[in-house]
Amino acid sequence: MLDASDDVMGVITERIEDRFQMPLAELRGAVEAAPQAFPEATTVVHWYGLLAETQQALNTAEDALVEALGTQPPDVLDDPVMDLAHKVNAAVAARDGRAMVVKYLLDRTAPGKRRPEVWRGTSPAVRRAPALPTSPPKLPSARNATARGATR
Repeated sequence: MLDASDDVMGVITERIEDRFQMPLAELRGAVEAAPQAFPEATTVVHWYGLLAETQQALNTAEDALVEALGTQPPDVLDDPVMDLAHKVNAAVAARDGRAMVVKYLLDRTAPGKRRPEVWRGTSPAVRRAPALPTSPPKLPSARNATARGATR
């Protein structure tokens, strides 16, 4: 049976392989051989490596926590065990954040990656102007501001 970490890494690996139409090992080799040839693949492989490192740190922290919990009496959690629990939480957050970055990098239609005409349904020429007519704000003159302040 797979644990949650295998699920996360397995899903991300599968998405990378689907996106680039090759096994991850081959993609890594291609990126190492020519990192400038396809910058998108280079970035994804880099972030996947960071994700794998974070997953390993999470596994180590979880193992340490389980071991510490095995030596504790039931219903007693001392400060060292709580510190380990906080490390596990931090590692999960870091892993999930990096997984989100890889997911974003793989999504061709993610916000910020689309041209304006794709998300607005307009041509680039139309999108060059502001969406609403604008004009500079009219500031009150110094005389009017002083007079208003004096009458109150």
